Amino acid sequence: MNRAAFLDRDGVINRKAPTEDQYITRWEDMQILPGVVEAIALLNRANFRVIVVSNQRCVAKGFLTASDLDSMHQRMCRELAAMGAKIDGVYYCPHEEHPACSCRKPEPGMLIAAADEHHVDFSASWMIGDSEKDVEAGRSAGCRTVRILKTDLGAGVSPDMLARSLLEAVHRQVIKQLLSIVVDNTEPPYWRYQRG
Repeated sequence: MNRAAFLDRDGVINRKAPTEDQYITRWEDMQILPGVVEAIALLNRANFRVIVVSNQRCVAKGFLTASDLDSMHQRMCRELAAMGAKIDGVYYCPHEEHPACSCRKPEPGMLIAAADEHHVDFSASWMIGDSEKDVEAGRSAGCRTVRILKTDLGAGVSPDMLARSLLEAVHRQVIKQLLSIVVDNTEPPYWRYQRG
C-alpha cells in the first residue's frame, strides 16, 4: 500500500481567483504559489503519491468544458514535472453543490476513487487543503489533515495541523514527523529516507 498526500488545488497549489464567485478557467490565470515545487518534490522523494482532489463546479456553471479543464490540468502536471515536482493524479468534481453528489468535497468520493486506483493506505496519508470541506473530506476518508490558513484565524473543523503554506506543512509535519531522516556522511553526501 502507498502513502499519499491529497492536495486541494486552488489556494494550495495555485493562487485562488480574487473572489469566491470567480474561477481559474485559463492557463494564463494559473499562478503556482511560492514553495509548491519544492514541497511536491520533497513529497516525491519521500515516496508519497501526490494526488490533486479539487471541486471545480465552474464546469457545471459552463465557464469551461471538462476537456478544457483536463487540458489545463495536464499542462499544470507537465510544468511542475519539468521543475522536478511530479503529480501522480488529478481528480475533480465538476458538479454543482445541488443536487448533492458523492464526489464533491466534503464528501470523500474523490479520495476513495484515487485510493482505489493508486492503492493508498488512508491511515498513512494526508489531506492538505485550505477549507473546512477539505478537512472534512480527509477526515471522512480516514486521513490526517492539514488546513492551510493565511491568518491566525482558527478553523471551524479542527484539522490535525494548521500551516501557512504547502511547503510549511510538508516541512513541519509530513516529512519531519512521518519520516526519520538520516544523513549519510559519505561523499558525495545524500539524504536517505527511512519509513517511520
